[in-house]
Amino acid sequence: MAERQASGSDMAKRRRRFDPAGPVTGLFFLVVAALFLADGLTDERMLAPTTLAPAVLIGLGLVGTVRVLTRSRRRDLR
Repeated sequence: MAERQASGSDMAKRRRRFDPAGPVTGLFFLVVAALFLADGLTDERMLAPTTLAPAVLIGLGLVGTVRVLTRSRRRDLR
């Protein structure tokens, strides 16, 4: 195991950058879960399925776009 451990000076040289992909993905899924929970707990529909399905698909597309655009940031964090 010839892994090189980073010394303090190497860690200081690395710049820590914020990766927005995780928080954006988490927030999206929390909103979708809240919508489904609110819809299940109320007697009437919060959103019609014809509205909710495209909104979820568009949201998944946006989350995927953010993850692709910030891929280089995640590569540096490992």
